[in-house]
Amino acid sequence: MNGRYAYDGLDRLLHEKARLGLLTCLASRPEGLLFNDLKELCNLTDGNLSRHLQVLQQNQIVEIYKSFEQKRPQTLVRISAEGQERFLAYIGELQKVLIDAATTNQQQQTNSPNLPPGWVPA
Repeated sequence: MNGRYAYDGLDRLLHEKARLGLLTCLASRPEGLLFNDLKELCNLTDGNLSRHLQVLQQNQIVEIYKSFEQKRPQTLVRISAEGQERFLAYIGELQKVLIDAATTNQQQQTNSPNLPPGWVPA
């Protein structure tokens, strides 16, 4: 029972708020998304999105493709196979957190907190 609530499977790389949003968005669209669509869906600035994508790409979580459409540069972002695998493992760990939280909440609702004599609210 050592470290029961340590949640070691919460991957720090994916746990950051913006990256979690990016990966959730990309996981639901295996064909990928254009940079501007991803930026809008995740409410990020160009610079912020670029930096997060750079980190994710360096860790083989996303794949980035460049093209031109009517002489305008286009960037397509897709979640990689490794990224999908890590994301699903991360979601599995989050499910453990939710189950533990729901179980704890249910126990607290059914058992009124009886404290031993001498204990007072802090």
